Amino acid sequence: MQLPSFSRKILPVLAIGAILLAAFWVLSSQPDRSLEKPEKKPPEASTANGGKASVAGSGVIEPSSETTEVGTNVSGVVTEVFVQIGQRVGKGTPLFAVDSRQVRATLKEAETGMAEARAGINEAQTNINTARRQLALYRSVDDARAVSRSEVIAAEGTLADARARLSAARAQLTAAQARRASAATELSRHIVYAPISGEILDVEIRPGEFVSAGGQSGSNATPYMQIGETQPLYVRIDIDENEAARITTGAGAVISPRGNAAKRVPVTFVRVEPQIVPKRSLTNSASERVDVRVMQLIYAVPLDETGLRVGQQVDAFVEMGNAKETKQ
Repeated sequence: MQLPSFSRKILPVLAIGAILLAAFWVLSSQPDRSLEKPEKKPPEASTANGGKASVAGSGVIEPSSETTEVGTNVSGVVTEVFVQIGQRVGKGTPLFAVDSRQVRATLKEAETGMAEARAGINEAQTNINTARRQLALYRSVDDARAVSRSEVIAAEGTLADARARLSAARAQLTAAQARRASAATELSRHIVYAPISGEILDVEIRPGEFVSAGGQSGSNATPYMQIGETQPLYVRIDIDENEAARITTGAGAVISPRGNAAKRVPVTFVRVEPQIVPKRSLTNSASERVDVRVMQLIYAVPLDETGLRVGQQVDAFVEMGNAKETKQ
């Protein structure tokens, strides 16, 4: 019996089997592309401005005064913090105090020096009055033999000495007053006051912590305190410079908080920033470009809108077309 030829019959069968096996493996390893209903409804794009043609941009809520970072002129240990986050303060309200014991001691020394100088002035003035009366008495004697010339000279010297002591005491008083004024000024610098009226947005210091004049250093340094006017809030909208030409100054706009596209808040035009700047407000989208420059529009949020917070990101839609510019 003749065996089948390997190259003509068996090898083709093996090749066909290998091809079928490879095809089965490729098909079975393909990902499942079947569509399934999502567990929850994904966010929808806002149909802002009632369907009007709009330019989309990203925005960040900020105080109408912008955020003011509070620092200190002196270094030292914080002894007291007078405010807390969320508190509204007026301009000039004390915010926190830095240890001022050394300055108070200097102030006390200056006040003691002032008291000593005043006492010296009173003493010198009394001596002047006494010397004047003594000299006047000598000069009023008609008989020259009753009062010697040396006694008159001594009385004149006593008067001159008293006047010199009075001048020295007055100079000491002036110097003590200057030291006291300097110490009082330095003492006032140990209490940090609110530079503007607004709301305390952040407090990063506690009693017992050390603060440095000029603020903390380093790339991750945070300000000791932040304050800003939140009535009203503003939104800073970034518009790609390629879309800037499509925006008319004063155009209406609406914003939607991230994650709540159904909410639409109409905002009022305030101003256009004069500079085109590199984009700094990032949305963390994977497709977002960061090498772009943007035009920044400032809009005011309605006072009765309480659902927005400083630093919150929003989606913004600015109307296109011939919008009329609104007054600030």
